[in-house]
Amino acid sequence: MAALIKDSIGADTQVEPGGRGEFSVWVDGTKIAEKSHSGFPAEQTLVETVRHALGLS
Repeated sequence: MAALIKDSIGADTQVEPGGRGEFSVWVDGTKIAEKSHSGFPAEQTLVETVRHALGLS
């Protein structure tokens, strides 16, 4: 997903290890998305959420 975000909106991304099964997306210290019991966030939804958090939409 990091590559998808970088390719879609040109944002620099960083992947950091987390706990087992953890998937969280942070922008400037704020968690904006995470994996839930139903799975990962939809790719396009995640890109739009990051875009909005960065003030690009």
